[in-house]
Amino acid sequence: MKQIKHSEIAGRLLVAERSRVPIEPLSTAYPAISVTDAYQIQIAQIQEKVAQGAKIVGKKIGLTSEAMQQMFGVKTPDYGHLLDTMMHVDGDTIDIDRFIEPKLESEIGFVLKSDLQGPGITEADVIEATAYVVPAFELIDSRIQDWKIKFADTVADNGSSARAILGGKSTELANLDLAHIGMVVSRNGQQIATAAGAAVMGNPLRAVAWLANALGEFGIALKAGEVVLSGALTAAVPVKARETYTAEFAHIGCVSVSFGEGRRRVE
Repeated sequence: MKQIKHSEIAGRLLVAERSRVPIEPLSTAYPAISVTDAYQIQIAQIQEKVAQGAKIVGKKIGLTSEAMQQMFGVKTPDYGHLLDTMMHVDGDTIDIDRFIEPKLESEIGFVLKSDLQGPGITEADVIEATAYVVPAFELIDSRIQDWKIKFADTVADNGSSARAILGGKSTELANLDLAHIGMVVSRNGQQIATAAGAAVMGNPLRAVAWLANALGEFGIALKAGEVVLSGALTAAVPVKARETYTAEFAHIGCVSVSFGEGRRRVE
């Protein structure tokens, strides 16, 4: 059985990201890999990127729906890190050739005004610590070949995160019922999906509270000023060049992103 060397595996994932050449599933190459191993591999990648100048600006939550958890055989979400090098704003065009097999998820983003650190964080604590929410997209892209991933694969791969796109409208949480906020997603002006905030663990507030408590087990806090992507309201949608996506949320606005086709290159 292959030995699980966290830094070595992290390096392989980083090369796969840069080269756009995916690797075999870690769960196949390393059958004994644990969730703890996977998070250590994720952290090793983030530490390397920070050492190269990137800055941690937030977190993303994944696998927040019961259907996705059942598919992966788990009873808990997962999380990854957001770096400043991953962030985009409403209306940006992103070069599709920077990715392997990208997909888009529609989410509600939280921007914090004070720290949140578990254990014991409640939805009320999340409301108190949140400056505002924004409509958001997360672009996900697995560095594992053909998206043949199990829970440990996506955790090690930073939650399969690639980019985050934040809408320009900020809305305070006062008198806002996130569970019942409706959303419509369109591709090139044609509606492709609808959902409501309740798709995320019953309420996106619950997802953020879960994250604060999960990180609190390791003495890590969500920091004031950080962005938290609370989880996908709908299934991830494969994206292609020359497509524009818009997610329109009731009460909190919309977010849009376009995909262009550049010359594929190795960085």
